[in-house]
Amino acid sequence: MKDINAKDLKSIKVFQDVPEDQLQWMIDQSRHYELQEGEYLSKPGEPITGTHVIFSGKIELYRIQNNAKLFIADLHAGDVTGTLPFSRGKVGVAYGQCTELAQLMTYPVEKMRDLIVTHYELTQALVVVMTSRVREFTELEQQNEKMMALGKLSAGLAHELNNPAAAIVRGSVSLKKHLLMQPSDFKKLISIHLSPEEIDLINDKMAAILSNTNRPVLSMMKRSEKEDEILDWLDGHNVNGCDDIADNLVEFGITEDDLEDLKAKINKDDFSPILLWINNNLTTERMVADIQEASKRIADLVGSVKTFTHMDRGGEKEVIDIHTGIKNTLTMLNYKLKKGNIKVREEFDLSLPHLRAMVGELNQVWTNLIDNAIDALEGQPNPELTISTHLDKDFIKVCIIDNGPGVPEAIKNKIFDPFFTTKSVGKGTGLGLDVVNRIVKQHNGSVTLHSEAGKTEFLVCFPING
Repeated sequence: MKDINAKDLKSIKVFQDVPEDQLQWMIDQSRHYELQEGEYLSKPGEPITGTHVIFSGKIELYRIQNNAKLFIADLHAGDVTGTLPFSRGKVGVAYGQCTELAQLMTYPVEKMRDLIVTHYELTQALVVVMTSRVREFTELEQQNEKMMALGKLSAGLAHELNNPAAAIVRGSVSLKKHLLMQPSDFKKLISIHLSPEEIDLINDKMAAILSNTNRPVLSMMKRSEKEDEILDWLDGHNVNGCDDIADNLVEFGITEDDLEDLKAKINKDDFSPILLWINNNLTTERMVADIQEASKRIADLVGSVKTFTHMDRGGEKEVIDIHTGIKNTLTMLNYKLKKGNIKVREEFDLSLPHLRAMVGELNQVWTNLIDNAIDALEGQPNPELTISTHLDKDFIKVCIIDNGPGVPEAIKNKIFDPFFTTKSVGKGTGLGLDVVNRIVKQHNGSVTLHSEAGKTEFLVCFPING
């Protein structure tokens, strides 16, 4: 192991402007040692032993999150890590594992006060390291949290997109088969002779059926009763050859009176092929409508993802309707809400003034708070999530409330601390409430917790002109 002197320290950029006598003092007060490959400099939860200066080798910093290794950074010769002057950190928050034989010097934490009191330039140099580290770590952490949140949502999105995509495939196959079967019914229709008046009547009837948007919404039992009544009527008038005719007629709101009216105006022998032709058109219409609905669902989800990630805009603040981000977040988390059978109550004041905000960052706040509420409601009877917005003087307030078991009194003061979590591995978005707090503060707002058994409320408050 090489002996370290003041010139070695001074060759490191951090210590360039520090007098050599102060550097030598630090060297004399420090412990000098080597770390073998695989050994740890730090571990989460273990006390930080001091200020570490690396002279050779490599140390990898990483965290374990969602049962996976999350790389943070590599430390090389010339890097300074560990505790620093005025740092509040007492224990490690990440693993520091040696990946290449390293030589280090550690100035002990218990002597930090001596350094601060007696060596101004050395203290100043180390404070610069701390401020740079905080800035870089904050940027990295926030970016990692965004990716973790999006990764958490991707599985649900795949599920949400799979359903309408499968519906489109099924619908298109069924439609193709249905169209291939139509020629035989067309032959029956073309063989009859209709007067111009009858053609107009059938055409008008068909147009009226398809344009009717006020179709009755029936319960399963009521629908079954009406289908039985239609089937009895069809049997009584010798109309057969189509299994789904009663289902289609009830779906489009056609009653026995409508059938009687049509039958009275059409030649008796022509009625059956005409009704079968109408039924074929109704079947086609339903299949096309199902495909349209599934396609719209996919388009809505893609639109929500685009807005949620804010991927087509920059990171500047812009004027927004705060409800847009909340609604998109609910869309993104809909799979979890359905899985948990959670009732969602939206109590929005849609007259709220618009807010200047960074949309992408704000969506991370809603994702975290709503996802936390969903996890808190797991296994609860009659789970309910309430999201409300209202104006309070010059402030917009957003309340996210769940009727879960509440936050234990012992941890209420810790939930906004960095890396604090009560969730098991694999739970949550990976986004800590400290990052939520940080984003809200970037908007000159505040986030507070009020919790008791049966009601947990996170209140997010933004100044309108913030």
